[in-house]
Amino acid sequence: MNYKLNNIPERTQKPRHFGYTMVMDKGLSLREVDDFLEVCSEYVDIVKLGWGTSYVTPNLKEKLQKYREHNIPTYFGGTLFEAFVVRNQFDDYCEILDRYEMTFVEVSDGSIELDHQIKCDYINKLSSKVTVLSEVGSKDVEKIIPPYKWIKLMQAELDAGAWKVIGEARESGNVGLFRSSGEVRSGLVEEILTKIPFEKIIWEAPQKSQQVWFIKLLGANVNLGNIAPNEVVPLETVRLGLRGDTFDHFFNSSSIGG
Repeated sequence: MNYKLNNIPERTQKPRHFGYTMVMDKGLSLREVDDFLEVCSEYVDIVKLGWGTSYVTPNLKEKLQKYREHNIPTYFGGTLFEAFVVRNQFDDYCEILDRYEMTFVEVSDGSIELDHQIKCDYINKLSSKVTVLSEVGSKDVEKIIPPYKWIKLMQAELDAGAWKVIGEARESGNVGLFRSSGEVRSGLVEEILTKIPFEKIIWEAPQKSQQVWFIKLLGANVNLGNIAPNEVVPLETVRLGLRGDTFDHFFNSSSIGG
C-alpha cells in the first residue's frame, strides 16, 4: 500500500485460500494484459478465459505465459469444457489442457444437460491431474434450482474432488444466484451457507451492487468471481471500506472514533 491507514479490514495474503478475486478475460490483447497486470496483479488470484474465447484468441500461449510470469493461474471457461463433452471429445479436451499447461479447469453444465453423476465422474477424473473448479447453476433464466438442490449439487461436487464450487451468474449477473434484475437471491445464498463453508464457494458477482452485498454479508475476504479487469482495483477498495458503498459498514464494525 502507498501509505498507512488505521483500522482497515485485514485481507488474506497471496497465495490465499479464500478472499479470492477471479477475473474474467473476455479477449484482452497482449498489450492490455501487460497494462492490466502492471496495476492489478497484486489483487488477482486467478483469471478465467471466458466461455470459449480461448478457441479464437490470437497469441494464446503468449497470453497464458504473461499471467504465469505473475504467478496468476488461468483456466478456460466451463462452456469450453461443455463444448468438448457434448461432442464426445473429452480426451481431446484433456490434450488441450496438457498442450497449454493448464493447472486449473472448470467443470460446468450450465449450457448442456448432463447427468450429475457423470459430471462428478469428470470432476473426479480431472482432479487427479489439475485443480478443479466446478460450477453449479444454469445459464437458462427460466430454470430455477431450489436451495436444497444447490446444496446437494455443491456438496457432491466437492466430494468428487472439486477444490471450490462456483455459483453461476454469467458475465452479466442476471441468472442463477440473481434475479433477471441483478438482485441477489438472498434466501438462496443464506441457505447454501448453512451447509457449504463460505471459503469453498466463489460467488460470481460481476455487478458492483452484488459485490457490495456479498462483502457486507461475508466480509472483506469473500471469494468473488467474474470480475471485469477494469473493476479489480475498485473491488479491492470496496473490500477495504475505501469506497462509499462499504465505508460505513467497516467504519462501524471497526469501532472507529472521531
